[in-house]
Amino acid sequence: MATDRSASAVWQGDLINGSGTIAQAPSGAFGPLDVSWSSRAEEPNGKTSPEELIAAAWTSCFAMALANGLAKGGNPPEKLETSATVTFQPGEGIIRGALTVRGTVPGLDDDGFRAAAEDAKENCPVSIALSGIPDVSLDARLSS
Repeated sequence: MATDRSASAVWQGDLINGSGTIAQAPSGAFGPLDVSWSSRAEEPNGKTSPEELIAAAWTSCFAMALANGLAKGGNPPEKLETSATVTFQPGEGIIRGALTVRGTVPGLDDDGFRAAAEDAKENCPVSIALSGIPDVSLDARLSS
């Protein structure tokens, strides 16, 4: 069954001097969130950016995909700590993405973990949606 998710925003003014607000999500999970050009291209100053929201979506999607892949392979994880960084370059767009994961996965060696993480990186729905990012890296390691 397909599910729709939505968000809305209001922007006032030009790009450089204007500002906007992302409305509260229909789920109630977040918002309202303030956005501005300076929060996107310079310093956040308590505001978010599209790239920060993309990073949040990407890290959670990646974690779910990796947990699923590990479980299907017979090694369900005890814990996955994931993060994503999305780099925005004014005038160019999103130029880089980086995923990091540390996992506690009983019965799995480093190579098996890295292979599962690479598969999740390539195949989670958000990664597929972001496939136009020219430089994407993955740092996947088992926790010691």
